[in-house]
Amino acid sequence: MPVFDSRSFKDHEQVVFCADAETGLKAIIAVHSTACGPAAGGIRFWDYAAAHKTMAPSDVAETRAEQDAVYDVLRLSRGMSYKNAMAGLRLGGGKSVIIGNPKKIGTPDLMRAFGRYIDRLSGTYYAAEDVGTSPAMLAAAGEATSFVSGLDDGEFATGDPSPHTALGVFVSIKSAVAHRLGKQDLSDVHVAVQGVGHVGLYLVEHLLKAGAKVTITDIVASNIEAAQALGDVTVVDPKTIHAVDCDVFAPCALGGGLNPHTIPDIKASVIAGAANNQLEHEGVQDEDLRKRGILYAPDYLVNAGGIISVEAEVHREKVTDAEREAKVLRIGDTLTKIFKSSDREGRPTGAIANEMAEDIIAAKAAAKKA
Repeated sequence: MPVFDSRSFKDHEQVVFCADAETGLKAIIAVHSTACGPAAGGIRFWDYAAAHKTMAPSDVAETRAEQDAVYDVLRLSRGMSYKNAMAGLRLGGGKSVIIGNPKKIGTPDLMRAFGRYIDRLSGTYYAAEDVGTSPAMLAAAGEATSFVSGLDDGEFATGDPSPHTALGVFVSIKSAVAHRLGKQDLSDVHVAVQGVGHVGLYLVEHLLKAGAKVTITDIVASNIEAAQALGDVTVVDPKTIHAVDCDVFAPCALGGGLNPHTIPDIKASVIAGAANNQLEHEGVQDEDLRKRGILYAPDYLVNAGGIISVEAEVHREKVTDAEREAKVLRIGDTLTKIFKSSDREGRPTGAIANEMAEDIIAAKAAAKKA
């Protein structure tokens, strides 16, 4: 499993591999940067082998799964550094992945075992909720470590970050629509939402209240039913959601969806969604989108609402919902600056956002050394 040679490795400070034979735990913690503060980022619990099992022998599938997990945790942790820096948070960037199917092995004992590994890092990394994990699973990990955030209970608990993430996505869509389409509201704006789980469902609710026309998809029937219960939505096949003739495409599932196979079919003028790592290759797909006249809102800015919500919990501070919401609303202002810079310089929004984030992190690192 290459780490230093991985194309997603970029000056990471620490990568930790974790295993517990009794519970079946296999996990990786990646700390990209602590320049801005303790590294913070979610625990992704994912069956990386599932995509390979039908195409390769079990031992080969397992090796490829571990390679995928390394790539994922490295890229996700770097994205957290950029996200937290651009949001002006006192947090660095980290992420963790647990390899396996959470429905089969995601027991309280396994989460407690993982909590013990988090605790060994002594506050270098604070864990939170992500794909495949829940507040209950975080609570189990929290029995073995205090370095967990996004909990439902406790003096500084901030609860499920999904509503704040969704608000950030909604604000981002409004900012992008205003910049590209010249509309100051979302009435009659057609938005195609890919994935209506926790964040996507809250986003659909915001969009319907704003008068938007909404098309959705998901691979889980109960998620579709929950979205339909909110109002008038159109449902399409997951394989065609990216090609819907709409104003905004909002990827809110897993990453890598913007690639050479999907980009030629995209009809939307704006892409702004909650999914992490939407671009299969940074610096390539964002430029492809720019050349096609599609405004791409960098994903780690769009989905920053969740980590904004839990920042105070990491620092053991009490803040009001209004104070957290005010920080989330500023995401739109940051995006507008990036959109204008992209137009002015003729460069992709992703490249501009990355450079801004790297400058912030470098300045913080230099200040700490001084």
